[in-house]
Amino acid sequence: MLNGSESVFLDFVVLTLTKAATWIPLYVSLFYMLVVLCRGKWRNILLILAGAGLCVLLAGTVDDSIVKPLVARWRPTHDPQIGHLVDVVNNYRGGKYGFFSAHASNTFSIALYFCLLVRHRWLQFGLVSYSLVNCWTRLYLGVHYPGDILVGLLWGTVVALGVYVLVRYINNTHLQPSPLALRIPYLVPRPSPLASRTSSPFTFSPASFHPITVVLTVLVLTFAYALVRAFIFASLIQY
Repeated sequence: MLNGSESVFLDFVVLTLTKAATWIPLYVSLFYMLVVLCRGKWRNILLILAGAGLCVLLAGTVDDSIVKPLVARWRPTHDPQIGHLVDVVNNYRGGKYGFFSAHASNTFSIALYFCLLVRHRWLQFGLVSYSLVNCWTRLYLGVHYPGDILVGLLWGTVVALGVYVLVRYINNTHLQPSPLALRIPYLVPRPSPLASRTSSPFTFSPASFHPITVVLTVLVLTFAYALVRAFIFASLIQY
């Protein structure tokens, strides 16, 4: 039910969104957000980036290098019994094994990690949407079962929580942060109450262009890029 469709346009949307390269601008915008919110404190920035790298290592690399070869469960597209029933898009079948989904664990670990670091409702909504969209693309392409996605999300949650606690511990015990940072429950400072009343994260004036707005704008533009690209390719195929 979740695999494939009759829409060539939707096929190209999914193929674009499932590629890691599509999300590079998002990762760059998250780095920019850290630089601004950490106010140039590079020890905090580097620590947060190291935590993000550890999320990817534990969530994705452990899955691809250890779990998938050990469990050795066929992807639906490679399964000898049902593989011929799967709706394959543009001959994309993925690797042989699919348990569990590295896309799900990777994206959700990064999304939850940054949601814990930066407590902003719209940012959290955007990052969780980014992860869930990636999960949906894997089901659409027929390269994962729903159980693969669910376990990937659970493992991504465990990784993100563990890395966040570790980063908090290192920050509080070894980096000797300023008294201001010690009063904050996470590594990036909250906007002042006055700033939150006088400016919105969605205000696009140069003086108040909030870094969280940059991340959200990049997310919207990424989805728009996928739609435009799919429209162009689908039009070329039809005509």
